[in-house]
Amino acid sequence: MDSSSFSSELIAYYVKIKQNKWYWWFSIFCRISLAYAFIVAGMVKILGERFASGLSILHPMGAFLEALHHTGYYYTFIGIAQVTAGILLLIPQTVTLGALIYFPIILNIWILSYAVRFEGSDVTSPLMTLAVLYLLAWNYDKLKYIIQDRCKRTVLKNILDFSAFFTSFFVFRWKKSIISF
Repeated sequence: MDSSSFSSELIAYYVKIKQNKWYWWFSIFCRISLAYAFIVAGMVKILGERFASGLSILHPMGAFLEALHHTGYYYTFIGIAQVTAGILLLIPQTVTLGALIYFPIILNIWILSYAVRFEGSDVTSPLMTLAVLYLLAWNYDKLKYIIQDRCKRTVLKNILDFSAFFTSFFVFRWKKSIISF
């Protein structure tokens, strides 16, 4: 089986799945559940409250959340990102963008939960990660323009140009501060 026939079979399977109402209902369930979880968690952070305040700071996750709470603007930024991702998941036209924002945040939470051996999130965060991956797969028709080979070169070139700009900007600032020192 060559890659083009596998690709065409996969796309045919995707089209078949998109026509099934049960898979559609599951995508709606994932969107609402994920949005609710992040909007609630994000609002706690935006309001300046410590997330999972009942968790003792003697526990590694409690200590991490306590330290994160004291970061100030970064803690609020995480809350804004979570609420933004949650709201975008609720709007049909912005589900893909919401899932793209949601994915790295929940993946980070999943890895952190395992790193500090947090039993409270060892089931929920992997399931939430899988749900976001399901939404990304469900919205393949919108993502394919980013993923396709002919676009990879353009996207990669834009990323490299962007990173080169910021690298030169910070090197310039660093040299300027050394010279003024």
